[in-house]
Amino acid sequence: MSEAPDVNRGPVVTPVRVVVALCLIAPFASMLWVSSYAKTDPTFIGIPFFYWYQMAWVVISTGLTMIAYWLWQRDQRARKAQGGAGA
Repeated sequence: MSEAPDVNRGPVVTPVRVVVALCLIAPFASMLWVSSYAKTDPTFIGIPFFYWYQMAWVVISTGLTMIAYWLWQRDQRARKAQGGAGA
């Protein structure tokens, strides 16, 4: 049998990856906790809280996804540079 090469790629769970996971999980957690936003007050320009809260999370989710993507790309470039030309 052939042995897998001993390549040290660093730890799998890093602080950057934890932040990426939190950025991607936060929108799901906030939308699944319906009792926290199932109300009409406070209204915003005549729109009940239930609706504008969800629409706000569309924008927030976009921002968090962009941050997660940027951090992930940075992490991958750092891992590739750490591994050298042979990786």
